[in-house]
Order: sequence, then structure tokens, then C-alpha cells
Amino acid sequence: MDTTSTSKWRALWVIPPIVVGIAILFIMVGGRQPPQQAERSEPTRFVRIIEVVTTDFTPVAEGYGSVQPAKVWAAVSQVSGRVIEMHPRLRNGGIIAAGSELIRIDPDDYELKLTQAKNELAELNVQGDNAAASFQIEKRNLALAEKELARKQKLANQGTVSKSSADETERAMLSSRSLVQNLQNTLSLLPIQSKLLESKITQAERDLANTRISAPFNLRVAGLVVEQQQFVSAGQTLFSGDSLERVEITARVAAVSLKKLFINQPNLPVDISLLTNNLASFTGFKPTVKLDIGGDELVEWEAEFVRISDSVDVKTQTIGIVVAVDKPMEKIIPGVRPPLSKGMFVQVSIAGHPQADSIVIPRSVIRNNQIYLVDEDSRLQSRSIHRLYDQQQFSVIDGNLKVGDKIVVSDLSPAVDGMLLQTEVDQLLQDSLIFGD
Repeated sequence: MDTTSTSKWRALWVIPPIVVGIAILFIMVGGRQPPQQAERSEPTRFVRIIEVVTTDFTPVAEGYGSVQPAKVWAAVSQVSGRVIEMHPRLRNGGIIAAGSELIRIDPDDYELKLTQAKNELAELNVQGDNAAASFQIEKRNLALAEKELARKQKLANQGTVSKSSADETERAMLSSRSLVQNLQNTLSLLPIQSKLLESKITQAERDLANTRISAPFNLRVAGLVVEQQQFVSAGQTLFSGDSLERVEITARVAAVSLKKLFINQPNLPVDISLLTNNLASFTGFKPTVKLDIGGDELVEWEAEFVRISDSVDVKTQTIGIVVAVDKPMEKIIPGVRPPLSKGMFVQVSIAGHPQADSIVIPRSVIRNNQIYLVDEDSRLQSRSIHRLYDQQQFSVIDGNLKVGDKIVVSDLSPAVDGMLLQTEVDQLLQDSLIFGD
């Protein structure tokens, strides 16, 4: 290396370090790329949804009431007397078959009255026969007396017999005529007297028959107030018999709840025969009686819609719906279904006609008659809806929704139309919309 070069390198070494640092900084800054500005992302809300489907939905109205026998017979004594016999099962709650003799009242007095009435009729018949025979005889006597009178009067006119003799003959004829008239009157009254005695016999026979009280149908005894050897009076109620053939429940059902049973039903002409003879078939209602036996268990009986009661409870705005269950005692399942007995408080569900292609959504998704939907761009959209009716946790919607619409079921707060959503189907809630009935 020559002297000149050596001198140049020495000059570089004596450059101040601060200058070197500034140079290095410029080099580094000049080599870096300018920073890129990050784009702001739109917030997204996660929500659960269900999709609108159609189903066959059956409207049901519910009410509560007490079980009562459809027919109650009052055992009223038709005669007075002492009770001499009672059925061994004639006790409150006892079940007795139709035709069984329940009570017998001492018949002696009534047998005596029947015998006396029969004897009186027999005596009257004998008197009638005698009167009829006497009538025929006296009619002949009268004819003879009339002839004799005519002869005497002729002779008296000729002066052959005295006028007094003719008068005597006339008195005899008049006496005979009076006797005939009396006998005729007696014979005329005989049919009336005979009917009176026959009525007396009929009443005596009825009284005698009424000393025996029998079960008119299969019954359960209630309200027994008589014991053996007790004296009872005519017209006294001894006990009552509840029919076992049929029970009725008058369920109080909200009027607004009944309305939904008639939605989408055809307008059929109504006449009195439909309302009196064929009401169950006309309405098509299918009632079910349910009894809570504890432990979240319900037992059920199929029932028949019978009638609507004649009054509305103004305070509760409920209507009495009467349903019936036939032969409830035959529907007992030991350990499972008890007898449907008088006084039981039960629930009555009345199912109407299934309504095809109904749009049903959970009531929980409706807020102030509005729901939230997810549009095709995954954004929130509010929509007003019209409810036909509510049933349990569901609402039946009248239009304004179509199959496939996505309904938000999550609780959005705040809910802003147009907000971006990320969705997931709530499968459990979705499946609950498929009823299949």
C-alpha cells in the first residue's frame, strides 16, 4: 500500500461516530416498507334458529270438573210401613245389580186391603146379577099391571066395576113401574161402581207391589238413611242409587279456548236434530278425561261429547262442556287405572279437527307480536305476525311466514335490524314442531 492510500483510510477512521450512526439509520429507514393499515371487521352475533315448517296441528281446549253419575235414582217409599228386609249390600258405597230386591216393607196391611177390594167387587157382581134378574121379572110384572089397568078402566067406563077398583089397579101398576125404574137405575150404576172397585183393586195391588223396592239398574248406594225394622212413611227418600253405566263431567272451559276448535271448519247448516240427536258426530270433538294420580302420572279415559251447558260463568267467562264415559267400572286396571268415581276432580281435554299444513312456532320467540328472522344475507330482520291462537308453549300463525324461513330463538339484546348473524339450528326445538297428529 502506498503512502497516499494509507493516508485516506486514516482520514476515515477519524470520522466522528455520531455521523456514522446517522448514516446507518438512514440506510435502515430507507430499506423498510411503509406500514399497511388494517381493515376493521364487522361484529357478528351467534344465534340459534329454527326453520319454519308446516304440520298437522290439532287444537285442544282444556277444562276441569267433577265426575257425577249420568243418572241418579232416588229410592222413595211409595207406602208406609215397617222395613222387614234389606239387601245385605245395602250400605253406602255398595254395588248392587239391576233387579235385586233392596228393601221390603211389611205387606200385611196391603194384602188385607187387596182382599177386601176383591171381595167388594165380587159382592157387587152378585148384586148386579140379582138386579138384572129382578129387572126382567119386574118388567113382566109391569106389563101385566098395565094390561090389567087397561081392562079395569074399560070395565069402569062400562059401569061393570067400581072406579075405586080401577084406581087400586092403577096404584099397583105405578108401584111396579117405580120398581122397574129403580132396578134400571141400579143396573146403570153398576159399571161405574165396578170401575171404582177395579181401581181400588189396582191401587191395592200397586201398594202391595210397592212394599218391595228393587234396583232399576246397576247402581252404587249413596245417602242411606234407613235401617231394618224402622218405620218409613210414604214419600220418604230412603237412599239414592248412582248409575254405574255412565258418568258425566261438566268441565268449565274458557270461551276463547273453545273458539279455536272451530277454526277452518266448513260452514254446515244447523238444525235442531243435529243439536239434539247427533251433536257428537256433528262437532267431531274427541274428549279425553285425565286424572292426576300423583308422581307426574296421568290416567286417561276416552269420552263422548254430550252437550254444552245452558249457562256461561260471567266471572270466569267459561262455558260448561259436558262429556261422558260409558261403563267406567269396566275400565278399571288394578294398580294402574282406578274407578272413575263420583266427586273425582279431573281434567278434560277436547280435541277438535286436525288442521293440516299449520305453521306452528314456539311462543317464546314472539315478542310484542313480532319475531326475528335471518334473511338471505345472514342479517337480522324483524317481522310482525298474527297469531290465530296459542296452545301450551306453541302459537299457530296466520300467514306472513313461509316454509324455510329462519326464526331466531336466541334472546337478542339489543336486537338491531341488519346486524350480521352466525346461525346454528336448535335441533331439539326444531323437532318439537313436528307433531304428527
